[in-house]
Amino acid sequence: MKKQMFLATMFVFCALCFAQEDFKGSKDHPLFNRMPDYWIMRYEEKDFNVFKDFRDASGKKISVEGKYYYFNYGIKKGSKTSSGPAVLRNYMNAVKQVGGEVILEEGCCNVYLKLNRNNRVTWIRVMSYTDAKNYQVWIVEEAEMKQDIIVNANAMLSDINDQGRVALYGIYFDFNKSEIKPESEPTLKEISTLLSKNPKLTLYVVGHTDNVGDFSYNTKLSQSRAEAVVNRLVSKYSVDKNRLTAAGVGPLSPVTTNDTEEGKARNRRVELIKK
Repeated sequence: MKKQMFLATMFVFCALCFAQEDFKGSKDHPLFNRMPDYWIMRYEEKDFNVFKDFRDASGKKISVEGKYYYFNYGIKKGSKTSSGPAVLRNYMNAVKQVGGEVILEEGCCNVYLKLNRNNRVTWIRVMSYTDAKNYQVWIVEEAEMKQDIIVNANAMLSDINDQGRVALYGIYFDFNKSEIKPESEPTLKEISTLLSKNPKLTLYVVGHTDNVGDFSYNTKLSQSRAEAVVNRLVSKYSVDKNRLTAAGVGPLSPVTTNDTEEGKARNRRVELIKK
């Protein structure tokens, strides 16, 4: 019985190999076409994932997070394979042509790339072998995870009473901008509920950034974002403007290290601080 099951499994596997049709539901990433005469053997796409196998320029392992893609390309039967270095050079040149950079090249067959384009950071890892019968590509389009669980007014008040402040991660802005994104509304509504239920409560609304970029610019950006939050609460939720004071401190008060992508994401926040 086990032998029959094994033979059946091998038959299916071999049928897939000889069919050499792209993995069901797969397609090349918009940034890159594939090497000639290769097909997609395996494919994975997730709206949000943490990829823990990226490396910085020193070779230190780091995590990057956002929209995630994985490709495993195989050479079609009867076609001439590319070399591992040729695969890597093609991806490296493609990224550099649109203003990206090579973060780290390891030997002949592993490279880490980064592209900052259209207000989005994209991380790319390409791994092959000397004889590239197949090669793998990981792509992460950096983004903060959509916060499905919202801190409600009661939880906000609890933190404010216990710690004098509450950190919020459900207020969203586009990269380097201070316009509030629509998905922020549930959190803003909870802030208005907090203030409505506690009429004597007055707050500092404080914007925070990570440490990437110019200090002066980050400080101004955090101030603009804090002011945007105050203005939205006043204009849309009828909060008394005298109960709120906007302030921006840029990267001056991190809650954790800025040496990792997870840390930077936690440091980018809005805090409500009791006056």
